[in-house]
Amino acid sequence: MKKVETTNKHKGSLYCSIFGHNFQVSKKVTYHVKEYNCCNCKKQMTTNGNGYLTELTDKFKEINAVLERIHKNKMKRFAKNKEAFSNLKMTS
Repeated sequence: MKKVETTNKHKGSLYCSIFGHNFQVSKKVTYHVKEYNCCNCKKQMTTNGNGYLTELTDKFKEINAVLERIHKNKMKRFAKNKEAFSNLKMTS
């Protein structure tokens, strides 16, 4: 008789189906948009435009990549402007 072993994924999905998912932030895309992974079953979720969790599909991965690029460029530009502004301060 063959012995059938269950993998962690099956145990995790069973646990999640009974007790619910245990999501932790895996990536911060912007201040408001984050990607989440379930610790047990490795399910991936992200926040949509309304702030609700949705499954992380290829479409949302692409959207998050573009949002992250725009956010990083904005933060670089903001830091550069802040540095230029601090150099222009007048001293008494």
